[in-house]
Amino acid sequence: MQIKLVPGNSAGTVTTFYLSSQGPKHDEIDFEFLGNLSGDPYILHTNVFAQGLGNREQQFYLWFNPTLDFHTYSVLWTPNQIIFSVDGSPIRVFKNRETELGKVDSNYHYPKSQAMGVYSSLWNADDWATRGGLVKTDWTKAPFVASFRNFNAAATATSSFDAAAAEEEALESNQEQRLQWVRKNYMIYDYCGDTKRFPQGPPPECK
Repeated sequence: MQIKLVPGNSAGTVTTFYLSSQGPKHDEIDFEFLGNLSGDPYILHTNVFAQGLGNREQQFYLWFNPTLDFHTYSVLWTPNQIIFSVDGSPIRVFKNRETELGKVDSNYHYPKSQAMGVYSSLWNADDWATRGGLVKTDWTKAPFVASFRNFNAAATATSSFDAAAAEEEALESNQEQRLQWVRKNYMIYDYCGDTKRFPQGPPPECK
């Protein structure tokens, strides 16, 4: 999906592009763009839900102004892993470790058994979106407009974890380098490192 985000003072708004199933035990894969005051950078908020359980947030600044032109935001979702990409650069890889970790943590699931639809939205979330809710939406700046174009989807018939396929899907060396560059320079939050949130240690998939 190509998106051009809300320009100017977008504080309090959230622009989204996500996959989701339905029901209380839904699966979901999120791109959420948290608006900010003019001149401050957008925050790209990613999350993964499986069987209704989320709390796997990672957040990033972008290395460009996402309001000036369209940029491509992609999800590659297979039974083996989920790759979040921006303009072809991977920024996050969430691997299916259910076979390994399901015996250790009954709350660990990987989104693999529910069909998901594709959604986009622009909504007011000024109770949390900008600086934890300290900055509210300035409705004198309305209307807030984000633009979407060139949505494309491709599907395969594979539905179960495949170790051989997982090896084939591994990032190439230049992609891995780009992933590490993004994470080193632009990742601002990783739930795996949040010791206040997880004082007893991070979730098992982080280890």
